[in-house]
Formats: sequence, C-alpha cells, structure tokens
Amino acid sequence: MTEKMRQIVDAPCPYGEEEGEINLLDYWRVIWKRRKTIGWIVAITVVTTAGILFSMTDIYRAKAVIIPVGVKDNGGGGSAILGVLAQQFGGLPGISTSTSVTASEIVSLLNSNILREKIIRQYNLMPILFYKKWDAKQQAWKPGYTVFGINPFDYYSLLVKTVSPASAKGSLKKDPHIPDTWDALRLLNEMVRVSSNSKENTITLSVDFHDPELAAKIVDYYLVTLTDYMSSEVKRVAKANRKYLEEQLGGMTDPFIRQKAYNMIAQQIEMGIMAEVRENFAFKVIDPPLAPDKPAQPKRVQIILLSIVMSLFIGICLALFLEYLEKVKTKNGEGCK
Repeated sequence: MTEKMRQIVDAPCPYGEEEGEINLLDYWRVIWKRRKTIGWIVAITVVTTAGILFSMTDIYRAKAVIIPVGVKDNGGGGSAILGVLAQQFGGLPGISTSTSVTASEIVSLLNSNILREKIIRQYNLMPILFYKKWDAKQQAWKPGYTVFGINPFDYYSLLVKTVSPASAKGSLKKDPHIPDTWDALRLLNEMVRVSSNSKENTITLSVDFHDPELAAKIVDYYLVTLTDYMSSEVKRVAKANRKYLEEQLGGMTDPFIRQKAYNMIAQQIEMGIMAEVRENFAFKVIDPPLAPDKPAQPKRVQIILLSIVMSLFIGICLALFLEYLEKVKTKNGEGCK
C-alpha cells in the first residue's frame, strides 16, 4: 500500500468527528423537537394511571393506641409488693409471680392466630371480610366463578391446582370458592398492623378496610377480645396456682414458709379479682378507635404526580434515543466521501 493510499484510509470521516462538550441547549432543542412524542407519553401514562386509581376501592384506616399497665397502676400495690417478696425468697416451684404485662406480650397476642380466630368466630366476620362473595339477601355464599385479571397470582394458583396430585386435591377444602378460617386469617394478616414504640411504651393497632365504620369496629373487636382473653388466662393461672398452694400447705411445717404461702395465695386471689374487673386490667386505651373521614389508600394525588415525573423522564430518554438513531441512520446513509 502506497503512502498516499495509507493517508486516505487513515483520514477521519468528516461525519464521524466527535463534537466538543455537549451544550445543554442541544438537549433542549432535541426535547423541543420531540415535544409531541413526549407529550403523548405523559398524557397516556397520566390518563391510564388516573383511570386505574379512580377505579380502585377507597381504603380507610382506623387505629387505636394503648399502653401496657401493671397491677400497681391499677391500684394493686400490695400485690406488687407480695410478688417482689416471693421472688426475693425464691418463690415456689410452678408458681407464676409476674404482676405486669409487657408490650411485647401484648403485641404477640395481637398478632397470634388464636386471638384472631376468636374474633372471627365471636363476631362472625366471615361475611364482612369476604363481602364480595357473600349474598346478604340469600344469607349464603355466592356461586363460585373465576375471574382472571392482571394479577399473575391468579394464573399461578390455577396452574398449581391443575398440576396438583389427586391426594393433594383431596386435602383441600370442599369448595375452593367459599372462604374458610384460614382465608380469613390471611386477610386479617394483610389488614391489621401492630406496632410498638419502646420509648413511649405504647402500642398502635390499625386496621385497613373499605368501610370506615367497620374498620373502627374491627379495632374495637380486637381490644375487647384481647381484654377477655388475657383476663380469662389470668383467672385460669391464678386458680391453678391457688389450688397448688393450698395442696402444699398440708406438708409445710415451717411457719415462715406457711406465711409465705398464705401471702402468695392472697396474691393469686387478688389477681383473680382484678381479672374479673377487666377494665384497664392489662392495658389502657390512650386513643380509642374512631371511624376515619378520609381514605388512607390509594394516595391518588401523590401517585399521579409521580406518574407525571416518571413518564416525563421516560419521554425525554426516548426522545434522545430517537435523535441518536436518526443521526446514526443519516451518517450511515450518506457515508464517508
């Protein structure tokens, strides 16, 4: 290859020369040139988002704030002192001397399936939770039918049922379209939120539901059932402890030990009496549940504003990409001369 041909081959293409630093004005020119495309993307996205949002059901959030209390907060200072004495001298085997309830215990009870199942059965929540499947006029569940939408889990559940072996199908409930207790427990797990504040020693119980009145009632159901359950447990334990202590009195000869046993029996009796009173037994309601006047979800304004920003960003990126493709196509069409 001659020197002249080498210079021609190595010469840069005038259409491929890199420009200097890109000016912001160039970006603005591209955006203005593609403004219609960007506008259509933003308009379609916002209209679609608004249509979906306004077709969604409003969800209201009712909540209550409670605070755990011990027996001394309820006026039972004597029992608290007896509990401390019993713990100081080692106590008796099998006897519970705890006189207060911690926030973690209440949170665990509120999240337990035992308490939720009691609420479902006691207040007959099945038709309320699954109102779309319940026929109020006929007082029966609506006939089962399957509607598939955009939720991919619908198709996944259908696939699982189709490929499941016969033994697995036989263990399922008789009618898959009629909800059972497990379905209600899973739904309550999504609806109910329990959180605790260790600094203020408070517990917040919130329920999300489409009906504000029912949302407040479900929170109240939780508080009433929690009080009943804890009081019944305390009465049961106090009765069992008292029976055990009375049985042990016959074999006690040391007067100091007998006096200690009598004191512990008195403590169990007082705990049982306090459990009968129930009000402010294990917790106080600081903020009772009220029916909310505004929905908590969906947050339509925030979501629409976010869709405008995201669609505008996507539209600008698409405009720059189209401009780049146009320049590449132009250079490839003209070629290097």
